[in-house]
Amino acid sequence: MSGENRHHLFHRKEENEGNVNVSSDYAYGSGADQGAYGSSDYQTGSDYNAASGYNTGSAYQQDQTSEYERSQKEEKHHKRMEHVGELGTMAAGAYALYEKHETKKDPENAGRHKIEEEIAAAAAVGSGGYAFHEHHEKKEDKREAEEAGGKHRHHLF
Repeated sequence: MSGENRHHLFHRKEENEGNVNVSSDYAYGSGADQGAYGSSDYQTGSDYNAASGYNTGSAYQQDQTSEYERSQKEEKHHKRMEHVGELGTMAAGAYALYEKHETKKDPENAGRHKIEEEIAAAAAVGSGGYAFHEHHEKKEDKREAEEAGGKHRHHLF
């Protein structure tokens, strides 16, 4: 493809090093108040919102969407943290079992191994509690996301 056939948006500085003027081939409008792409007041139409561009829906819909997206992100976060808690539980439980084995294997330091086993077991219980907590937070965020997305739970009993 030759350099002459390229679109005007690409490689403009290479072709027109010092010349920044747009040729008339690319100008869509004409007149003193119009730039290369037409009227200068294209952003003042009734559909244009200066903060976010063109409106895609009402403010209520945007609030619902943002609430839904926020709930989705929180649900994912709690799911990840639940998995972290589960991994902590498994690691601490495995270490407690290892220390229990070391208690039998090394009778000279059995007291130290027994204490470390108890500490690891307590850490496993605490990590399990954290995973349980995150599981319930995840369920709550999932319920909030469903409500924000338009689904409603009907409690009849």
